[in-house]
Amino acid sequence: MLRTGMIALISQRPLSTRSGRPRSCQCLPKAVGRKAPICGRKLRPLEEFAEGHMSNGRVVSVACDGAHRFSKRAVPTIEVAAGLGVKGDAHEGVMVKHRSRVAVDPSQPNLRQVHLIHAELFEELALKGFSVGPADLGENITTCGIDLLTLPRHTLILIGHDVRLEVTGLRNPCAQIERFKSGLLAAVLDRGPNNELIRKAGIMSIVKGGGVVRPGDQIHIEMPPQPHFPLERV
Repeated sequence: MLRTGMIALISQRPLSTRSGRPRSCQCLPKAVGRKAPICGRKLRPLEEFAEGHMSNGRVVSVACDGAHRFSKRAVPTIEVAAGLGVKGDAHEGVMVKHRSRVAVDPSQPNLRQVHLIHAELFEELALKGFSVGPADLGENITTCGIDLLTLPRHTLILIGHDVRLEVTGLRNPCAQIERFKSGLLAAVLDRGPNNELIRKAGIMSIVKGGGVVRPGDQIHIEMPPQPHFPLERV
């Protein structure tokens, strides 16, 4: 049962701050020549958030990989475990698993247990000439209908009946993205109205409540108490 007080997205900043104006997600235009799920939903307008409307987001795809490869493998379901992450994934664990972070300090807490990307990004990249789809950029969960980048820290993402993810921060796009496709790194970076750097390669989270996640699962958002803090790279 969903608790009261859930609203769709952050209520202090316009959606255009990080990800541009709201649009429907077609995931990938036909011109790209790649099959992809069709979202057919719009990111919720800001005025609806203040009215306390629930999010209409859903899961488009899920992915997992036990090795540290850039792209992951799309699978029918993933299972997430509280305090650990996606079972069988290379980033599962209490302590940091990202190899560059491990090299610096392996005792750091793992704030990157589950990686999420909004499918709307793929449509944006397709318009720039890049054929990118679910799991290509290494995310565990591809979402639709939720402007992930505008969520504040400590937001709870509720998926299906059991899964609860707490948002920790932004994925920091790195050279691996450029090695995957030339020019892609610049395409997932932008500048905001105050010239601030916008990182569009998804968000990171930790698992507060475990369970199974599958495509089609509904997503609801529970905002943290005020004050809200914008996401930073983790």
